[in-house]
Amino acid sequence: MTSTPIAPLSWSELEALADYLVDPVNGATNAQSRLRLFGRTEADVRVTLYRDNHAWCPYCQKVWLWLEEKQIPYRIEKVTMFCYGEKEMWYKRKVPSGMLPAIALDDRIITESDDILIALEQVFGVLGLGMKDPAVLPLRQLERLLFRAWCGWLCRPSSSARQEQGSRDQFTSVVAKVEDALSRTAGPYFLEEFGTADVIFTPYVERMNASLYYYKGYSLRESNPRLSDWFAAMESRPTYRGTQSDFHTHAHDLPPQMGGCWENGEPQMQINKARVDQGPWQGLPDVAYPEPETSRTEALYRVIRHRANIIRVNPADDRLIDEALRCALTHLMTGQVCLPPPESDAALRYLRDRINVPRDMSIYAAKRLRESLEKTAALVGDRQGAPIPVQHRRDQNPADFAKR
Repeated sequence: MTSTPIAPLSWSELEALADYLVDPVNGATNAQSRLRLFGRTEADVRVTLYRDNHAWCPYCQKVWLWLEEKQIPYRIEKVTMFCYGEKEMWYKRKVPSGMLPAIALDDRIITESDDILIALEQVFGVLGLGMKDPAVLPLRQLERLLFRAWCGWLCRPSSSARQEQGSRDQFTSVVAKVEDALSRTAGPYFLEEFGTADVIFTPYVERMNASLYYYKGYSLRESNPRLSDWFAAMESRPTYRGTQSDFHTHAHDLPPQMGGCWENGEPQMQINKARVDQGPWQGLPDVAYPEPETSRTEALYRVIRHRANIIRVNPADDRLIDEALRCALTHLMTGQVCLPPPESDAALRYLRDRINVPRDMSIYAAKRLRESLEKTAALVGDRQGAPIPVQHRRDQNPADFAKR
């Protein structure tokens, strides 16, 4: 027995349900903030962080997470990464190389994420143990070794099954070293307490977890118990949850940044790829902390906030996507079937594929929104949206999402 479809809610009715409040200045870590004070005043701000608009940059995430953990008051200026638009001239005048991240510390510009952390430590103190501590230095070297092994597997095409296996073995041999490093402490972190070493590993291990699942059929988190415990411990920290992305975002933002990501074509890889792209998204090993009760409301709030641009940039007719989107949001909030207009399936999936975590919303909110967009689209057809570019991501022009 199927449910009788209901009429889509109006925008005013949906707005009445979007009861989601967040304090971007003093509340939990979030990607939308332009100022973080942690209960202090603007007079206490000595740092400006220049990071990318979409929260794709791993080195930006490293500095961002450090500042959040230390609760250093700071401002945020967002800059365009090359893969989704031209670098702003005001930024190139400030940082001629255009590198991200950068900080202004008491008006002194510093680039390179490691140099930034060292400079911040000198002024504000260390996080756990510092960048140059004898216990941290070998872990920094191990992280770079892991990074190189990951690039060797993900970003270079294999000419044979033997070569593919060799790249996999090289990566997993370094992962074994990481597992060993994590096993040397009683707790889940790299050292006795959370600190700089964990911040350093976070950005790329998160991206390894996503990209290898999608392109190689390998689940880093599920295959390595110590890393699994480390992920769980990181997810217990609101700071990390505010910077955390999902498999879909990383799988599609990495190719332009890395110069390409290569599928191995194996059966498990095909299964994983289909699930990341088309669902079900619940239960993917990209997140394991309990879903917040506010996930649907957050998704609704964020869509309403950007709805004019969401409708404008969609390839479909404005009136068509307006109604179809309201149908998907009605399903999101009520759980009831809401039949969208004919031929709106591709338009809904175009949006499904371009939800960005954490720029647009947190990870569970994105899962719930993708789920409702897909279920609503499936009511009228199986057409897909325009493919996501792999050479660049100009389909994610930050000017279209400047409103926070």
